[in-house]
Amino acid sequence: SAVVLHSKHLQIARATVEAGHGHPVQEAQVVEHQALEQVALLTAEPLRAGHNYTLRIQYQANLSESFHGFYKSTYRTQEGELRVLAATQFEPTAARMAFPCFDEPAFKARFSIKIRREPKHLALSNMPIVKSVNITPWLVEDHFDTTVKMSTYLVAFIVSDFKSISKISSHGVKISVYTVPDKINQADYALDAAVKLLDFYEDYFSIPYPLPKQDLAALPDFQSGAMENWGLTTYRESALLYDPEKSSASSKLHITMIIAHELAHQWFGNLVTMEWWNDLWLNEGFAKFMEFVSVSVTHPELRVEDYFLRRCFDAMAVDALNSSHAISTSVEDPAQILEMFDSVSYEKGSCVLNMLRDYLTADVFKAGLVQYLQKYSYQNTKNEDLWNSMTNASIPYSLFFFQICPTVGNNKNELQADGFCRSSQQSSLSAHWTKGETPDVRAMMDTWTLQKGFPLVTVTVRGKNVHLLQERYVKGVDAALSTGYLWHIPLTYITSKSDTVERFLMTAKADVIILPEEVGWVKFNVDMNGYYIMHYEDDGWDRLINLLKENHTAISSNDRASLVNNVFQLVSINKLSISKAFDLSLYLKYEREIMPVLQGMSELIPIYRLMERRDMDGTEKQLKEYIVNLFKDLIDKQSWSDEGSVSERLLRHLLLLFACVHRYQPCVDKAKGYFTEWQKSNGTLSLPADVKTAVYAVGAQTSEGWDFLLSKYRLHSFSVERDNIEWALSLSRSKDKLQWLMDQGLRGDIIRTQDLPHIIVFVSKNPSGYHLAWTFLKENWEKFVEKFELGSSSIATIVTGVTSRYSTRSQLAQVKEFFSSLDEKSAQLRCVQQAIETIEDNIQWMDRNLEKVKTWLQNNHL
Repeated sequence: SAVVLHSKHLQIARATVEAGHGHPVQEAQVVEHQALEQVALLTAEPLRAGHNYTLRIQYQANLSESFHGFYKSTYRTQEGELRVLAATQFEPTAARMAFPCFDEPAFKARFSIKIRREPKHLALSNMPIVKSVNITPWLVEDHFDTTVKMSTYLVAFIVSDFKSISKISSHGVKISVYTVPDKINQADYALDAAVKLLDFYEDYFSIPYPLPKQDLAALPDFQSGAMENWGLTTYRESALLYDPEKSSASSKLHITMIIAHELAHQWFGNLVTMEWWNDLWLNEGFAKFMEFVSVSVTHPELRVEDYFLRRCFDAMAVDALNSSHAISTSVEDPAQILEMFDSVSYEKGSCVLNMLRDYLTADVFKAGLVQYLQKYSYQNTKNEDLWNSMTNASIPYSLFFFQICPTVGNNKNELQADGFCRSSQQSSLSAHWTKGETPDVRAMMDTWTLQKGFPLVTVTVRGKNVHLLQERYVKGVDAALSTGYLWHIPLTYITSKSDTVERFLMTAKADVIILPEEVGWVKFNVDMNGYYIMHYEDDGWDRLINLLKENHTAISSNDRASLVNNVFQLVSINKLSISKAFDLSLYLKYEREIMPVLQGMSELIPIYRLMERRDMDGTEKQLKEYIVNLFKDLIDKQSWSDEGSVSERLLRHLLLLFACVHRYQPCVDKAKGYFTEWQKSNGTLSLPADVKTAVYAVGAQTSEGWDFLLSKYRLHSFSVERDNIEWALSLSRSKDKLQWLMDQGLRGDIIRTQDLPHIIVFVSKNPSGYHLAWTFLKENWEKFVEKFELGSSSIATIVTGVTSRYSTRSQLAQVKEFFSSLDEKSAQLRCVQQAIETIEDNIQWMDRNLEKVKTWLQNNHL
C-alpha cells in the first residue's frame, strides 16, 4: 500500500492515487525519508500488482543555488544588465530535485513536459515544442512532444532569453546552438562541427538518431564540461563557443572533442544505458573513446590521434595508487556515484577500449559495437553484454585469421587496411593472437575492468629467447598487496630487425617468445596502444637509450613518448635509477614532435616543482636550467604567430608558456614587449591567439599589468579568453592578489564560482600561494561541499590539486589531521586517499632521488 519515489528538497502539498477511469481517487499520505532522498505515498487501500495507477503530486520547490537539479544561472549583457535563466543538470541523482521520480538509470520512461514562462523567455527541452498556449497576456504554456523511452538523468529543460542558429544535417535532423544573445556570433564553429559529427555517428553505428532535433546550449554557469541530455546537450561556454579571431588552437581541439563526446552519448548512454552506476564506464569510457574515432574522420586536420597517449598516462597516474578502483566497481550512495565520474571511468575506460580495438581489429570492434547498440536499444546493460556482442562479432572473422593475405604493392611486409594481415613469411601461428580460435573477449576484458591497476611487463632477452614476466605496477605499498593480479595482455612488439608489428597474447604470469634471429633491441607496446608499461632488464634500457641518442626517428613519436613515460614510472617504484631516466631524457634536445616533448616536460617539470618547494641549495635552479636548455633550440625556433598545423600551434603555445613562466630571458623580453604594446593600445591590439597566454603571464608579474589584465577580464569582448587570463592572474607574486582571486571565485560575481576549483589549484601551484590555497581549502570546506557536492570531480580537483606537490612529513601530517577532523563521509573520499598516497609517494621519491639528481646534474651539462 505504498509507492516509494525519489524526492529531494521538494515540498509536497498533496498526492493522490487513481486506479483508472470511474475509480475513486484515493488521497495518499506522504512520508519523507530525507537521508535516502525518498518519499513514500501511503494509500488506505492496498495497491494491486499488475494494475495501472495514476499518481498526481502537487509540490513546489525553489530553484537550486548549486549547479545541479533545476538551478538558477545569471549573466550580464554587454550593457551590464543582470539577466537570470534556469537550467537543469540531473546526472547522476538530481532529477529528484526537480520532480518526484524513480531516479535510477534502469527505470526508463517516456516524459511529457509542459513549461509555463513569460513571453520574453523561451523554453527548451529534450523534444520540440508541439504547441504554445497563452494562459494570460503575461504567461505562455509550452507543450513539448513526448520523449522516447529514457532514463531520468537525461531529462532537461532551460528557460532563458537565448538566441540560436540552426542547420539541417544530411540525415534531416535539425541542429541548433543556443547561447546568450551577445555571444551568438561565437556559435558557428560548434554548429558546423555538430552537423558533421552527428552525421558521422549515424553512419558509423548504422542506427538513425531517433529524435527530430539536437540542441547544443552554452550555459553561463555549469559545473562540469558538458552534459549529454537527449536532444538538448548542455555545455560550459568555454566548451562550446569559439571566436575565430581570438580563440586558440587548443580551444578548437577542446570544443570539437567535447561535442564529439556528448553526441557519442546519444547512442552510448542514451539509447543504451548502463543498468547501474557501477558500470558508468560503459557510457563514459565509450564516449571518451569515440571522440577519437569520430574526430579523426570528421576533422583530420586536428590530428587527434596524437593526443590519445596523454590520457592513458593521466589515467595511469591515478591507477598506480592503491586508492584506485576497478573500472567497474560497486557504488551505492549519491557521493559514491559521483566519485565514479573520474579518470578511471573516462580515460582508463577509453584506453582499454582502444587496446581492445587494436586486438580485435577495427572491423570486428565496430561490428561488435553496432550489434550491442542494436540489440539493447532503449534498454539497460551490464559489462558482460558488451563482451558477448564483441565475441559474437568476431566469430565470422576468426575463420580468416590464418589466411595469408594477398601481397599489397611491392612491399611484402605491408600491413593491410585493418592493420592485421601480413603477407611475409612471419604469417606463422604466433603472428596472430588467437591461432584461429574465437577470442574470449569477456575472459580477457574482465581482467582489465574488474581489477584495479595495470600490469608492468618485464622483458629479459637471452639470445633469441625473450622472457616475459607480468606483475601489478603499484606505488608505495607493500609488494604483498600486489600479488594475485593477472591480466590477459595483448602484447605487441617491433625489433631492430623488423618493423612489422608482432602480436602475442600473454595470459600467464611468465612466458617466453622465440624470435627468428637475435636482435639489437626490442620495443614492446607499439605506439603505446596497450594499457601497460614495460621494463627492460639487463642492458635492455641502454640499448633503447642508445637508439634514441643515435637515431630517434627509427621508432614512432608515440613509441618515443612511451619510453619517456615508462622510464620515469620505473624510477618511482625503484626498478631503475633516476640517473638512467635522466640519461634517456638527454635525447629530447633533438626531439621535434609534440607528444615526446610534452611527455618530457610532464616528467621533468613536476620534479623541479617538488624541489622548488624545499628551500634547496641551488639544485632546483640547476634542474630548471637543464630543462630549459633541453628545449631551448625548439623554443628559439618558434615564431610568435598562429601559423602551422594544430599540433604545431599547440606545441608553440606550450613551449612559449613554459619558457616565459620559467623565466627564459629571450622569451620574457619578447612577451614584455608584446604586453607593453597591447597595454598601450588599451587592449585593442590583436595578439596571436597561441602566444597570448605567455604574454599575459609575463604582463601579470607587475602590479600595474595585473590590474590592467583584470580590467580586461571583466569585459565582454574578452570572454573567450577568461580561462587564460585567470591562469595569468594566478601567477602573481602578491599574496593579497592571490587571496583576492580565490575570495572572488567563492563570491561568484566577478569570477564565476564554476572556475573556483581551477583557480584554487592555480594558486596552490604558485610558490607565493601554496600556503594560502591550503588555508582557503580548510576554511571553506563546508561551502565547497554545499556548492559542488561531496564526491564531485570539482571537490577532487581541489583536494588533489592543492596537495599534489607536498613532499614533507609535516605537510603529510597536516593533510591527514585536517581530513580526519571532518565527518566520516568527507574523510573517506577517494580523492583524500589519493592525496595522502601522493604525498607519501613524493616524500619517498625525494628521500631516494634528491642526492642522485644533484650528482647527475653536476656531471651532465648541456
